[in-house]
Amino acid sequence: MSWITPEPNIDVEKPLYICVLSNTKTSQIPGLSAAGKTAELTVYTPAGDSELMHTGNIISVPVLPMTPPLDTPTPAVITRSALNLTKTPHIFVNSGLMILPDKSIPMKSTSGKPGEDIRNGVAVHDPKDIFENAKKIGYELAPTTDHPIIGESTPGGTTTAMGVLMALGYDAKASSSADINPIELKKQVIQEAMSRNNLKFGCLSNDPWKAVAYLGDPMMPAAAGLAAGFKEYDPEMHIILAGGTQMAAVFAVLKHAGVNTKNVCLATTRYVLEDKSANFSDLSEKVGFKSYIADPGFGKSRLPGIQRYESGTIKEGAGAGGAMYLSALLGISDQRFREEVENVCGILKAGKV
Repeated sequence: MSWITPEPNIDVEKPLYICVLSNTKTSQIPGLSAAGKTAELTVYTPAGDSELMHTGNIISVPVLPMTPPLDTPTPAVITRSALNLTKTPHIFVNSGLMILPDKSIPMKSTSGKPGEDIRNGVAVHDPKDIFENAKKIGYELAPTTDHPIIGESTPGGTTTAMGVLMALGYDAKASSSADINPIELKKQVIQEAMSRNNLKFGCLSNDPWKAVAYLGDPMMPAAAGLAAGFKEYDPEMHIILAGGTQMAAVFAVLKHAGVNTKNVCLATTRYVLEDKSANFSDLSEKVGFKSYIADPGFGKSRLPGIQRYESGTIKEGAGAGGAMYLSALLGISDQRFREEVENVCGILKAGKV
C-alpha cells in the first residue's frame, strides 16, 4: 500500500529534482517566517538548504536551518534522504539569492534579484524576464528527464503566495512552518502591500506578472518558467510542483499566464493538507490542480525533532512533498524512508539524536 495518495502510477526512467532558491526582504519581517531560527537568519536558509541537499551537511552558512522554538530540522533533510535513496540527479536554480551557497553546488541562474519587502512597492523586479530566463533553463534540461520535480527554498514564501493568489482572485489562507500560523500578520502585511499599490482582491486576474511584481517573490516566475520550458519541449511531460501553498501560487500564475498545465500536478505533505489554519483543499478545487499527498508516518520516528512534523512544526519546504512522492514512485517504503531521514539527521546531529 502506497504512502502517497493517490498512488502514483507513472512510468519514470529519468527523474530530475530541481530546487529554486530565492530570498526576499519580506521574510525579515519579525514573526512572519519560521524558516530560520531568527528573521535575520532566514537569508541563509536557501543556501544552507542547497548545501545540505547536495552534500548532506552545511558548508558556508553559519548555522543549520532550523525552525524555532524546538529547532526542528529543515525539510531539506527529507529531500536529501530522497535523493540518497533514489539516486535522482539534481540541480539548483538561483532566482535572487542574498547569500550564495558553496561553489561546489550545481546551480544555474535566472539573473533575478532578491525580492523586496512587499509593503514597500515593487517586490519582484522584472518577473517576466525571470520567467523567460527560467524557461530557457527548463528547455535546456528537458532532454535529460521525463519527470521533473520542481521544489523551492524561499523563506517568507507562504505570505507572498497568499498575496499573489488573492490578487488573482482566490481566497487563499497560506500554511506556515510555525506551530501557530501567523495568519493575521500575513493578512496585515498583504493588505499594506495592496493598499500601497491600489490593488483589490482579484484585480490582477488578467495580469499575473503584475501580481508577482507587487506581491510575489522571485521563486514564482522562476518555477513557472522552468515548467513552461519543459512543456515547450514536450507538451505531454508530467511535471511535479513540489510544495503546498507556494506551488499553488505558481500553478495559478501558469494558469493565468495561459501556459499549458496538462499533467502539471502538485505534491505536498499530509501536514499541509490537514493544516486547519490554511485551505489547501479549497485552493486545489478552485485553482484547478491535482495534488499528491505524502504521509511519511513521522510520528513513528525515534527522533523527537522529526516527530514534531506530526504536530505541525514545519509542514513542507525544500520540495519535501515532491521528494517523498518520488521515493514512493520508485518503490521506497515509508519505513525505509524514515530510517534514511534518521540517518541524515544523525550525520548532522539534528533532530535531538
